[in-house]
Amino acid sequence: MRVELPPGPMHFVNRDEEKARAFRAVEEWQGRSRPLVLSLSGPGGLGKTELAFLIARKLRDSFPDVLSVDLDDFRAGGELDPGEVLAQLLDSLGVEPDSLARQFKARCRQYWNLTSDRRLVVVVDNARYASEIVPLLPASGNSVVIVASHGPLHDLEDGAAVDLVLPPLEDPVAMELLELIVRDRRLTTDPEAARTVVRMCDGLPAALHVAGRWVRSHPLRPLSRLIAELRAELDEKGVSSGVEGIWDTAYRSLSSSAALLYRLLPHHPGSTFTHESATALLGLGPETCQDALEELATAGLLELRVVQPTEDGRMRLPGPLHAHARRRARDHEAQGEPAEAQERLLRWFVRQAQLADRFAAGRRLLVADLFAPVPGAPDVPLEDPAETEDRSVRTARAEKAARWLHAERRALFACVRLAHGRGLDTEAVALCEPVWTYAMDHPHESDVTELFRLGVASALRSGNAAWLVRMRCQLARRLWESGKLVDAERELDGAFAALGLLGETDPDRKLRASAIEFRGMLSSVSGDWNAAAADFARSREVHLAIRNHYGAMLQTYRMGQAGAELGDLEAAARLLSEAHIEATAQDRARLSARTGFALGGVLQRLGRTDEARRLYERSLDGARQRGSGFDQARVLDALAELAGAEGASAEADEHRAAADAIRCRNGLLQRP
Repeated sequence: MRVELPPGPMHFVNRDEEKARAFRAVEEWQGRSRPLVLSLSGPGGLGKTELAFLIARKLRDSFPDVLSVDLDDFRAGGELDPGEVLAQLLDSLGVEPDSLARQFKARCRQYWNLTSDRRLVVVVDNARYASEIVPLLPASGNSVVIVASHGPLHDLEDGAAVDLVLPPLEDPVAMELLELIVRDRRLTTDPEAARTVVRMCDGLPAALHVAGRWVRSHPLRPLSRLIAELRAELDEKGVSSGVEGIWDTAYRSLSSSAALLYRLLPHHPGSTFTHESATALLGLGPETCQDALEELATAGLLELRVVQPTEDGRMRLPGPLHAHARRRARDHEAQGEPAEAQERLLRWFVRQAQLADRFAAGRRLLVADLFAPVPGAPDVPLEDPAETEDRSVRTARAEKAARWLHAERRALFACVRLAHGRGLDTEAVALCEPVWTYAMDHPHESDVTELFRLGVASALRSGNAAWLVRMRCQLARRLWESGKLVDAERELDGAFAALGLLGETDPDRKLRASAIEFRGMLSSVSGDWNAAAADFARSREVHLAIRNHYGAMLQTYRMGQAGAELGDLEAAARLLSEAHIEATAQDRARLSARTGFALGGVLQRLGRTDEARRLYERSLDGARQRGSGFDQARVLDALAELAGAEGASAEADEHRAAADAIRCRNGLLQRP
């Protein structure tokens, strides 16, 4: 069971007709080949999202799984990446990162496999077109999709969608909501002034919340005086009355620091933010930022309710207020206010990503120096795994750092684009290195190739040879993993052309060895294992010369793989055994598992089945401890093959069934 619903609103009124239509449609739906779609539409501020979640809460007894996704979280330059939306939904359904299909069509099949026999509710917020919804429809006709959009989605299949167009609240209902928000006798003692407030809000619940808090913030003044002051201010400013006027009045009542934060939040690169990132954006210190956030919430200009149940407490500026804040920010753009704040936040994100990268991936080859702390903006509370001898604590710290990279991935991607666009090449390259670490654990990310292209462009513009080698190698790998071998070779040729500009320091030699390794990996993907083996051997020589034990161990492993592919099994067994012993000694859990599995395969081919079985079983235990279903399934396949070759058909069937169960659980196979 998975339920992704935020806490309910403090106050919600009316919408009885829409709720009744929605629940009646669910009851009457006959479980056809497509799920029922409830389409809630209307202008921003009408409460569509709250209504969608309210309906979903009422359906929980009949639908054990309730998923939610905000499409605005997946828009870059206004364009939606549907593959990444599916990735989030698949993650919610329990699919492990290494089992996520890379291609969009394969990901669709994976989603259909997982939803074909489920009863689930999917809440989709901020949809713009029907075409954005279609790939997200579960395969089960017993499911319900609740969509919130600014306009009706005309292209959804007839008969499968119920359109619920939300009108503004009528005055009596709007008054009821205002009374719930304010709970003030002035509303009854001066009903005409109260009705004026309601009319100014145009029936929008979002505006009523702001107006109600504005009234509450002046508890001693008569309501008629507040209305007169508001009208006078609007007349003086030349602003028409209405919702915009209510928001402007609340904004003008803010302290300078809260008003500044309100103007800056639309320029945050991520759709959500934390106290730490808001502090870096504001640039006035943690306490001032905390006070400003609380003041914005009190004024009704920010919803402090956590939008995701994560350890870092993410917040969001609601959509209509986001647009209002951006309009207010335009008044200060000439002063360079947003640009200065964005660059400060950009440098803060670079440093946090670099720290998370080091803590998640350990010490490795890097070409960018660690950025200095940003004054007044403390680091995210991540801890260095290397500072403890406790293995479980080290693992927990590394996993927390990896989770931070995942949670902030959208902001980091946006920061790479921002840095390159502003000519901040050092920041762009420095950010590409943590993005690389994230992408290694999440190879499905479609944005990463574009980001590495920007990294290459920044490296070229800077003229830094080390950066260029590193960025071209990273881009090359993404290209060959996408089947673009010619493009990958072109990038590696460019990397090798820059190698001649490097010096003979240990970091330069290490980078040279890395480039040779990448060329060997491309040769292996192309099927030229002789060339691959030669490059891996050359790379290992360099690592041995500079006493980089990890690099030498990795190349030994790759040489063993090449030997196995070339049929030199005795040499492959020797190399893989050496790599496995060294990986275990260096406490490299993943490489220890990979080398052990590869060695097991070679020993099985040599007829040393008992040794192979022991290695497979250790690899299986390690995969279970890491929670890697992908690795578990492939080890179980190997054990099944081994058992089958020995005539143990029942054992082989048991292993195959276990592997198939893992793949079914991850949507890679359809359940029988």
